[in-house]
Amino acid sequence: MKYQMENATEDNRQIKNYDNFFFPAEDYEQSKRFYRDVLGLKIKFEFAEQGMVAFAVGDEEPAIILKDTKKFPDAKPCVWIEVADVRALYEETKNKGAVFITPPFKIRTGWAVELNDPSGNRIGFADYIR
Repeated sequence: MKYQMENATEDNRQIKNYDNFFFPAEDYEQSKRFYRDVLGLKIKFEFAEQGMVAFAVGDEEPAIILKDTKKFPDAKPCVWIEVADVRALYEETKNKGAVFITPPFKIRTGWAVELNDPSGNRIGFADYIR
C-alpha cells in the first residue's frame, strides 16, 4: 500500500516531538529495579496500580515507560510521538490507509492512539488536549 505522506504539509502532519518510549515488562519489579538500580535512571512517575513506571532520561522530557504485561498482555515496544491533535491525526491518517489498533483513547494528559506500521513496529501518538 502506498502512503500519501509525500504531499503532506507540516501543519497536517502535526508531528511535534518524541513523547515516550514504552517497553513491556514481564517481571515488573525486576525490570523496575534494573532501570533504577543497574542503569541508574530516576523514577519520573509510577502508576503501580495501572502497571506503569516511567524513568527520566537525563533532562529530556520523553521517558522510558515500563508496562507490566500482566496488566497489558499485548504490550510491545512502542515509540509515542507528540502531535497537535490525536483525533484529527487519526481521521487524517486512517483516510490514507493507516490501520489503528483502537480508536483514540483518553489518557491522563490528553488523547492517544496506536498503530502498527507495515513492518509490525508499534507507533503511538499523544496530545495534551484535555
